[in-house]
Amino acid sequence: MIFENIIGNEKNKKLLEDIITKNKIANAYMFIGQESIGKFLFAKEFAKAILCLNENKPCSKCKSCLELENSNNPDLTIIEPDENNVKIEQIRELNKKVVEKPIVSTKKVYIIDDSDTMTSEAQNCLLKTLEEPPAYAVILLLTNNKDRLLDTILSRCVSMTLGSVRESEIEDYLKANTGASHADIAFAAAFSLGNIGRALHVLETEEFKDMLNDTMNVITHMKSMEIYEVVSYAKSLTKYKNEIYDFLDIIMVWYRDMLILKTTGSLNQLVFKDKYRQLKDQEIYISFEGISHILDEVEKARRRLIANVNFEVAIEMLLVTIKENGKVW
Repeated sequence: MIFENIIGNEKNKKLLEDIITKNKIANAYMFIGQESIGKFLFAKEFAKAILCLNENKPCSKCKSCLELENSNNPDLTIIEPDENNVKIEQIRELNKKVVEKPIVSTKKVYIIDDSDTMTSEAQNCLLKTLEEPPAYAVILLLTNNKDRLLDTILSRCVSMTLGSVRESEIEDYLKANTGASHADIAFAAAFSLGNIGRALHVLETEEFKDMLNDTMNVITHMKSMEIYEVVSYAKSLTKYKNEIYDFLDIIMVWYRDMLILKTTGSLNQLVFKDKYRQLKDQEIYISFEGISHILDEVEKARRRLIANVNFEVAIEMLLVTIKENGKVW
């Protein structure tokens, strides 16, 4: 059965299953969703079903399925960013190869991961194929941000947005597929906010655990820190440069929890349930506006880093904003 190993997004699964069953496969699809939500898994499983040679798709037994599972199916091409972008040379190669007929299956599938990183030249080049694709070609575009793609590309794709997965489903998956403790699983599922990839990252990445401990130590003592100490800490975060988005996620979830606590007074919906006392101590001394300002600044910091603004400047601005919005301390 298609998608049996993927949790959540049942409506999208049903839609794609119907497409396969009725053999109503379009030439271009777009899978939209936040990073690590499962877009690539969905696309690869859909590709497996498209390329399967048997009636019950995917069968996991035919030549096509076995080759795909071993990452050597000649009718599946995966295109990923070269450094930070999908470049025009990669799309030119796609356009060149797409006219060649399938080797094993009746279709050929191209998955373009992080398609929103395509340069404008690459996007315009892709349009040549999207406008007049061979009948056997299927192009799957995966994107975190469809607004970066040309309207002419969007209009030629069947779009599908992948939503978050229920926390209970993520917990069940982690229990079945990891050896983590109940407490660690509960925290990872809550922290993921419905993103299975993020939950696995929280459980399996030592760098995340180090970052979490370090960040909690600072954020819970922000009240007593001087500005120069905040600036010094911002500079020290260069050691976590490759994991800085984890840092932003931790800050975001902490102040989200604080907002929930300030609004409801309940710990039931909190991610950091084990730090209820620290949250409560801070929540008393910060306004709704202050929390909102901090959350806005987290997103600004994220955008600045994506735009390659100086790392230390972006993080320092965020931490100083957190400190300044606690002046009533």
